[in-house]
Amino acid sequence: MKSVTVSGKQIQPGKVICIGRNYAAHIEELGNEMPEEMVIFMKPNTAIGDELHATHGGEVLHYEAEIAYLYHGGQFSAAALGLDLTKRDLQSKLKAKGLPWERSKVFEGAALFSEFVALPDSDSPLGLSLHIDDTLVQKSDTTFMLYSPEVILAEVQKVIPLEDGDVVMTGTPEGVGQVIAGQDFLGALTCNQEELVSFGWTAKD
Repeated sequence: MKSVTVSGKQIQPGKVICIGRNYAAHIEELGNEMPEEMVIFMKPNTAIGDELHATHGGEVLHYEAEIAYLYHGGQFSAAALGLDLTKRDLQSKLKAKGLPWERSKVFEGAALFSEFVALPDSDSPLGLSLHIDDTLVQKSDTTFMLYSPEVILAEVQKVIPLEDGDVVMTGTPEGVGQVIAGQDFLGALTCNQEELVSFGWTAKD
């Protein structure tokens, strides 16, 4: 089983639940329709990786930075900054045929996470930022979500039972793009403009 780090300890999530199309600007940049209900899909534990790659199986990958939450004791107890990696060309082909597009999302290494840290004792929104080669490419916070973390938690529990240690990724804002080998990625999770945790990767082939 693959693991994530939670306040210095290793936890093995049973599954990673992902919310799609949760930021209006991202929906627009990909030319998708506004969903009538929450888009939910799942990545297996085997999708969790610790290296960022530009390709998988000969197909190029696209990055999507997301705020991720750890589920424990009936609530979200910790948060991290995650990368949802996507085979965008494959996803587009599958969507055009009206087919499920999990094949573009569930490969090994398709989900990367910083360390998970305890949620701050504050009602202030959590934010994310992603720089590539020192250029800011993604920046947003939970106030721009179509579905807030609280709504996501309630809706997911109606569809898929959550177990302690499961991870929920809450969607990506605009600014997604192709991963290029050699690029340096630096992402951060913030609250009140203060950094809670960060991660850094150099993309490999």
